[in-house]
Amino acid sequence: MVRTFARVAGIIYLLVGILGFFPALLSPPMGPDLAVDAFHGRLLGLFPVNLTHNIVHLAIGAWGLASAGSFSGAVSFARGLAVLYVILAIMGLIPGLNTMFGLAPLHGNDIWLHAGTALIAAYFGWGAARDDATLSR
Repeated sequence: MVRTFARVAGIIYLLVGILGFFPALLSPPMGPDLAVDAFHGRLLGLFPVNLTHNIVHLAIGAWGLASAGSFSGAVSFARGLAVLYVILAIMGLIPGLNTMFGLAPLHGNDIWLHAGTALIAAYFGWGAARDDATLSR
């Protein structure tokens, strides 16, 4: 179950990272200005992204796919993703930090998306991982 989560999350993040490079899928940006304005806009009209954000999505996707090969790797991915995304959701609420110092937008709809991702990843990293470990014994 945890390995499937890592695989599916990896695929989703790779796809989202790739979609962020298609200007036709980006609406004009709203919110604070960024130092990195390449590919800056709202993906599908909802989620603020830019070049840095897209690259991070690609990296997380690769991490998820690479970690899905083993139970321990998938658990580490889920737990790491949960911690990272809690931090990003909190940063999105704080003016000044909600652009990661001008590098990537973390505001708007990204806040609830990051918080939701953190909750799902925490479930798989701690709850489902415990169940999977018990079943494999």
